[in-house]
Amino acid sequence: MKIRTGFGDRLFQIGNATLIVIFSLATLYPLWYEASISFSSSAGALKGGLIFWPREWTWEAYRVVFSSSYIWLAYRNSITVAAAGTCLHVLLTAMTAYPLNKRGLPGGKLVTFLILFTMLFGGGMIPTYMLVKSLGLINSLWALILPGMISAFNVIVMQSFMRTIPEEVEESATMDGANPLRIFFTIILPLCKPVLATIALWECVALWNNFMQALIYLNDKSLYTLPILLKQIIAGQQLMAESGQYTDSSTETVIAATIIVTIIPILLTYPFLQKHFMKGTMLGSVKA
Repeated sequence: MKIRTGFGDRLFQIGNATLIVIFSLATLYPLWYEASISFSSSAGALKGGLIFWPREWTWEAYRVVFSSSYIWLAYRNSITVAAAGTCLHVLLTAMTAYPLNKRGLPGGKLVTFLILFTMLFGGGMIPTYMLVKSLGLINSLWALILPGMISAFNVIVMQSFMRTIPEEVEESATMDGANPLRIFFTIILPLCKPVLATIALWECVALWNNFMQALIYLNDKSLYTLPILLKQIIAGQQLMAESGQYTDSSTETVIAATIIVTIIPILLTYPFLQKHFMKGTMLGSVKA
């Protein structure tokens, strides 16, 4: 049955669509601006103003970026932190949420309260730094992974999703002789793929863009991640070129090229997780 819409409804839809397009373009333009600057020459980048297309197209900025060993070291460190941190975070979050969903778990309510308490109060920067230092993690990539290993918010999201799994599934597996570990790894985790993908994406983006902890805990240039490397370039410490001289590029174009190179992995990862991301977000919020 075709539903007729009046003039007011059509006008509202047109206005909505126009606003969405305007906001989308306003959100996309900064990324497009950096991409255009990265492919522009030094003279073109210094002209300023709105840029909708590269001025005097050149690959020189990317040649400078990829010719330096710093970018590859930073890439290696960022990938290591993001991959290891995401895997450990997702696994430990699931292992924390699963037993807390069990009825009659001794001390379950107390543990849940302590987890929720961390969402309201934290130790602060100085106590956290002293803890990391006492563990011998200063100037180590583990300092970017271990302190934030489990997030209270992610545990709650995981618990909410696990409540949607029928109890009969576990009861049937138990009757077949499966122990709790086998049930968790072979039944529960596969059923939690949407929420696992959602949390993995959140954590991967957070670790990839982790700037403050890397700035505080890392001193060795060989351990710098991409955000720290970008900060060094913006601060004028041109680590991208050994000679410090650019031929057909400027610091502005090199910064833009580094930004584009930095965000490419996240842009390539999101499309593969988008389906699970949307499904996990919706299902995890239904029975909170």
